[in-house]
Amino acid sequence: MLKKSLAFLFMFILMIALVACGGDEETTDDTDSTDDQTEDTSDDATSEEEEAESSGDGGSVEIFSWWTGAGEEDGLLALIDLFEEKHPDIAVENAAVAGGAGTNAKAVLATRMQGDDPPSTFQVHGGAELNESWVAADKMEPLNDFYEEYDLMDKFPEELIDMVSKDGDIYSVPVNIHRGNVMFYNKAVFEENGIEEPTTLDEFVDVLGQLDEAGVTPLAMGDKEAWTATQIFENVLLATLGPDDYRALWAGEVGFDDDRVREAAEKFQTILGYVNEDHASRNWQDASQLVGEGEAAMTNMGDWAKGYFSNDLDLETNVDFGYFAFPGTTEDFMVITDTFGLPKGVENPDTVKEFLNVLGSVEGQDTFNPLKGSIPARVDADPSKYDEYGTDTMEDFQNSNLAPSLAHGSAASEGYLTKINQEVNIFVTQQDVDQFIEKLQQIAGEL
Repeated sequence: MLKKSLAFLFMFILMIALVACGGDEETTDDTDSTDDQTEDTSDDATSEEEEAESSGDGGSVEIFSWWTGAGEEDGLLALIDLFEEKHPDIAVENAAVAGGAGTNAKAVLATRMQGDDPPSTFQVHGGAELNESWVAADKMEPLNDFYEEYDLMDKFPEELIDMVSKDGDIYSVPVNIHRGNVMFYNKAVFEENGIEEPTTLDEFVDVLGQLDEAGVTPLAMGDKEAWTATQIFENVLLATLGPDDYRALWAGEVGFDDDRVREAAEKFQTILGYVNEDHASRNWQDASQLVGEGEAAMTNMGDWAKGYFSNDLDLETNVDFGYFAFPGTTEDFMVITDTFGLPKGVENPDTVKEFLNVLGSVEGQDTFNPLKGSIPARVDADPSKYDEYGTDTMEDFQNSNLAPSLAHGSAASEGYLTKINQEVNIFVTQQDVDQFIEKLQQIAGEL
């Protein structure tokens, strides 16, 4: 416990130092916005909002996230529309921060939380990102009573509630589930080359080789941001260790000196030999576009890529692109869940709970997730709202072994993840297995 606490403290101080300059700008922007609203007394909507706040009715809620891209932004705006329809007297501020797959938003959030200026509610991944940072820092209010009031205890899988809980208290409401161990592929490329969906790592390597010999880029990767390569590595680890020992690895119960970790690193090295040469200059959307346009056969990405294929590239599920579980993990589900909670110190906790209620409802989840490309966190959502990918994933979620994603903050703390991302990035370039294993052991020993 002492090691975890010290690790979190170091991570938190580091984040604050990194964003100190940007934090002043963000605070200024927020202040300017507030001043503009106060001065513009001719704005009817603002006047009504101020009246509502002064009378205790209505008020406002600030929703902080990094959902600014296609699909995710569409889902967020639809959710906000639903909330405003149900609560027309409550003003909503969409405080989304773009860029860096959440990196920029998390930096701004760290500054605001440290400055006792929390947003009304904010996006945070369930698991270590929530529990080992904001909960451990005593920045979140428990939501046990909220779960009881809205009868939510049996509406989410027990393992999912565990991911948003610490020391017996629940701290956030999941709005969705993404699956991280998905391979998306171009149907035409597979058919033209006679490729069947591989189910094991050995079959996967064989398929990569066949595609390479045929002159096709086998695997599209965009690791301009290091987490995309880490996501592939975590899936190779899951395939090699199995779900129990994969979880035990991040709990310190299985060491990085385990022979199976070395085997996973060697397999990862082999896979990297088949990615596009310009991977370092591409992001995940760029890599997905290569697959969508038939310039590459496959990509390993969370199912937000499904939203990208459908919404941005206008591709049809199981016609233009297909999907299968990362080879070796067909019975496993790498869980990534976006959640929202109640920060301590907000002036409008009851208003925030109204938003959390809509977000956690069947209607809210079925409004948001079909556009986001994710599936609902609730077990009683309406399958008819989802296409074949969605219904397949919903079934897998309820019948698979659940594993927390390292790359997306659920399996380990932010500080741990930052260091592993750095080492994965070095490994992608140098591909020195001995050095990689040594560095991973060193990181584990420091935490």
